[in-house]
Amino acid sequence: MDMNSKLKHVLENTEVVRAPRQTLATFGSTSIDYYVVTSLAGGASVVRDGRVMAERPRVVTPLYLLNVEGFSEQAKGYAERMFTEHPDEPGIFYSYKNVPGNMEVVSERVEVVLEKLGERLEEEDNPLSAILRGIEESWDVSLLVFIYDLTSRSFRSNAADFTRKGFLDIDPAGVSRDAREHIEELFRRAGRDPSCAPALAVELKRWEVFSEYQDRFFSLFRR
Repeated sequence: MDMNSKLKHVLENTEVVRAPRQTLATFGSTSIDYYVVTSLAGGASVVRDGRVMAERPRVVTPLYLLNVEGFSEQAKGYAERMFTEHPDEPGIFYSYKNVPGNMEVVSERVEVVLEKLGERLEEEDNPLSAILRGIEESWDVSLLVFIYDLTSRSFRSNAADFTRKGFLDIDPAGVSRDAREHIEELFRRAGRDPSCAPALAVELKRWEVFSEYQDRFFSLFRR
């Protein structure tokens, strides 16, 4: 099975059995507890649990994305094209961290496991929990499918919140209001703890405004 056929197989066989009842927070981080249930030969099932930590969404531009490390060459090519066509077009950037938990093999069919797990979560009444049915050999891809779906469902409300606050506004330097406020917060953190200064420097360079803030930045080390 080639890569495209494998991905199509995972997409067709991934089901969000229970979605979180809340979308991602606009002005804070969000923690989602997840359970991925897959089947094994012989009628057994595997249950994996963990937590997806969604950082506070950030308003970015194509210029900012060009200066973020960790993207593939294909993704960079897309960002370069967007920068050429729409250099100051604001967008919302989501970042996640997966914190795996436990893995358990149970001697019950997937359908039975899903039903019992669903009943348990209903009793716990956690609005930020999710149950997925996935493919054993690609369970982590099933998790990514869920994250993409969650992001898509959250985008509209996050964008509306940012619009109401004016955080999607871009100034003459090509920096969003949200980014300006984030930079100020990083300055406050670095003022209290100099070990936070590298993160501030990275953010200033990503927005290509280090020269604008350099006097304030270096003054952090003159105290």
